[in-house]
Order: sequence, then structure tokens, then C-alpha cells
Amino acid sequence: MSVLDQQEEIISGTESLVRKLIGNMPNGVFKSYLYSILPDVIGFFWSVVFAIVIYVVGVRLIKIVVKLVQKPLELRGVEKGVIQFFTSLTRAALYIVLAIVILALFGVSTASIAAAIASMGLAAGLALQGSLSNFAGGVLILLLRPFIVGDYIIEHTHGNEGVVSEITVFYTKLKTIDHKIIVIPNGVLANSSLTNATMSDKRMIDLKVPIGYNEDIAKAKIILTAILDKEDRRLMTDPVQIFVDELADSAVMLGVRFWVPTEDYWTVRWATLEKIKLEFDANDIGIPFNQLDVHLVNG
Repeated sequence: MSVLDQQEEIISGTESLVRKLIGNMPNGVFKSYLYSILPDVIGFFWSVVFAIVIYVVGVRLIKIVVKLVQKPLELRGVEKGVIQFFTSLTRAALYIVLAIVILALFGVSTASIAAAIASMGLAAGLALQGSLSNFAGGVLILLLRPFIVGDYIIEHTHGNEGVVSEITVFYTKLKTIDHKIIVIPNGVLANSSLTNATMSDKRMIDLKVPIGYNEDIAKAKIILTAILDKEDRRLMTDPVQIFVDELADSAVMLGVRFWVPTEDYWTVRWATLEKIKLEFDANDIGIPFNQLDVHLVNG
């Protein structure tokens, strides 16, 4: 026996019981009115009850199915962003099926639902073209893989940046260094330039170190070399470059370039800058700042 047949049987039994109760009432307009609305009221009541039960059970089943889809992908080592995309897509599709089942309880046939969807397809497509663009952008991101979950990216159009924490059907979420969550439409990321700072397993630290024009360049280079020689997080297989980068207005700019593992980039950069300042101070190497000389001419 199908669910709909069971529903009809329960409604019929309830209606018979209520009719017996109404039959004990004195005849009159009110009794006739109750008889007239009885089938609709009882039918709607049980439809609501069945709808609530099916919704509660359906939500739990959807969670189970999503986990059944997610677990094999995780065991196969599929990239986390792909798993998030397909699980969110599966969840959305199952909720649509659940909605169709609930509507069927209220007498809406699946053929009517399909006809309504078909008739509204063009209007929905125009109204949701932004969402469809985001969906297509999510598919392109998964296929072309400009970034994956865990990468640090910089989106150039609006200047958003952070670690990719989740890739869903329509949006990608970034977590900033202060743990704010930035939600960016996939269409924006798929159609704009961006920088992936962590796609490679190593990253070059490029520093500009100013010294005064009266300072000893050779001595400054020796100090910088000694600092980098003591940095054990530096990649020893890659060369260190220390050179005169620019003769600026107020300083000689020394360039310092060396490579570190991507995950150590910021900690090494900050530590190196601090060590340079301390060592230059200890060795009387001046770091100039912008100055303005004003010459007064007596008229």
C-alpha cells in the first residue's frame, strides 16, 4: 500500500468517526455546515500532519544521504572543495525532491509541478541569471582549479583576500587572518584576476632595505648575509641575493631575496625585518627616513 493510499485510509477513518460524533448533535444549519466542510477540514489536517512527519524524516534522510555521498569522496582523497561543492549540490537536489513529495500530499500532482517548472523556466532563468552565473563559476573553479580549499588568495577586483575555507554551489568563503569570513560569489572569482599566494610549496621573500648614502654598502651586505646564514627556515637549496636595488632620493636601497617554505613566509619575513633593524643599530648602520631640506634666500 502506498503512502497516499494509507493517507486516504486514515482520512476516511477519521471522517467516519467525526461523522458519528456530529450525528449526535441536533439537526440544524450548523450541523449541515459541519457535514459540508468535514471532508476538506479533515483532509487538510491530515495533509499537514503527514507533511510535518515527512519533512522531519526527510531532513534526517537527506543528512544521511549527503554523508553517504561525502564519505566515499573523502576516502578516495578527492580535493576538499570538490567534496563541498557536490555535497551542497546533492543537498539542494534532495530538498527539491522533498518539496515535491510534500506538495503531492496536498493534491498537487508531479505533472502539474513539472508543467509549472517548465512554464517558469524562462522567467526563473532571467531572474536568477546571477545565481546561474555563480553556479557556472563554481563549476569552472572546480575544473580549472585556480585555487583549492586551504589556499591563500587575493581577489583583485574588490581587494578581498584570505584562506579559502569553503567552496559551495554559488559562493566561496574566505577566512581572513583575523578570522572574519568573506563570502564571494563564484562568478566574481571565475571572471576576475586573482593571486594564489600558496599554490607553490615555496615562496620568495623580497625585501627593500634602505641605508644612508654615507654608510658602507659592503659592510651592510656582510651583516645581511650573516643574518640570512643564521636563518634555519630558509631553503638552503635556493640562492640568496643581496644587491643595490635603487639609488633613491634619501637612501641607497638594498634588495634582499631568499626563499622559504610557503607556510613560514610571514613569520620569517617579520623576524628578518626585526633582526635587520637590530643588527644595523648595533653596527651603526643608519636607516634614513624622508627628509626635506628648506633653503631660505634673503631677498
